[in-house]
Amino acid sequence: MAEKRKKILFIVEAMGGGVFTYIVDLANELVKTYDMYVAYAVRRQTPDNYSDYFDKRISLIEVKNFGRSISPTKDIKAFFEIKEIAGKVQPDIIHLHSSKAGALGRFAFNGRRIPLFYTPHGYSFLMKNHSAVKRRIYKAVETVCGKRACTTISCSEGEHQETLKLNKKALYVNNGINEEKLERVLGGIEVEEHQFTVFMLGRICYQKNPALFNQVAEAMPEVRFLWIGDGELREELKSPNIEITGWLDRKSALERAMSADVFLLTSLWEGLPISLLEAMYMKKLCVVSNVIGNRNVIVNYRNGFVCDDVDGFVKAVKSAQTGAVDALINTAYQDIMNKYNTSVMAEKYSEIYMNRLPETMREGTA
Repeated sequence: MAEKRKKILFIVEAMGGGVFTYIVDLANELVKTYDMYVAYAVRRQTPDNYSDYFDKRISLIEVKNFGRSISPTKDIKAFFEIKEIAGKVQPDIIHLHSSKAGALGRFAFNGRRIPLFYTPHGYSFLMKNHSAVKRRIYKAVETVCGKRACTTISCSEGEHQETLKLNKKALYVNNGINEEKLERVLGGIEVEEHQFTVFMLGRICYQKNPALFNQVAEAMPEVRFLWIGDGELREELKSPNIEITGWLDRKSALERAMSADVFLLTSLWEGLPISLLEAMYMKKLCVVSNVIGNRNVIVNYRNGFVCDDVDGFVKAVKSAQTGAVDALINTAYQDIMNKYNTSVMAEKYSEIYMNRLPETMREGTA
């Protein structure tokens, strides 16, 4: 007689952007072994057809009171809503994703009877678009929540080091991409002859530091720059050699990326960016800012370039123009195949989950 599959409940507030991709890819891998439930909130960046991205075996449950900003009334309602959802699902494991879910969930559940995990996807207190006062408050909240019976699983080694400053119940599993799914899209793209191009793919927002991207473009007026995406700070990309595509569908965005040469990521902070991993897989030279997340993936002169200022970015881009960067590009690609993919990621998460389950419950998950 087959053993009953274990149930995993993901509780996700920030289901947009890179977090959305991460949740989809991880849940779609884990559902091969576990019964998967995803309790989520829709954000402005959440695709309209988000349910189509998930394996049909995954149960999706909307949390109607989740909100990004602090709202005592809605947060209290969300607290009881996620408790009610867990009561109906009766999960064997609960995994909280993003700061809001992490704060509410670590008090909604005690982590003793049901193993409890939390993944920040970028700590709010490290986000430089918040005031110093807000960042201190966010850090205090994380410190208090860190005393609960919950294991924090960070998405990168850099985020893990920040976690260890808050509590010692911490592990990390590197973010990864679904290379098979990405290859299915890329396989239908024909790369045409093109002018040497430096590109970025993502939202034009404070975190991605479009002002620095613009400075690099201004310093290299003879080079074509391309920002694939859109956002509230598009006016900061004013150098005449920058093209902004606006929002494109997935295939169109990747078509533009494939017809470029250097991926330039000027972020002020990162967790472990999916766009960077995808660029590595597409065999684009990756030139990134010297911040947590970026420098945990890209090692200077090994698989790309890590830069501190405009001059450093310009020098790195010029090195790509000489064509003497093939070894770096190939090393970055091998890193994706060996370390930063969803198969490896799901395997490591499953091992962590299993180690926390009572011994009597570990049978029958395969």
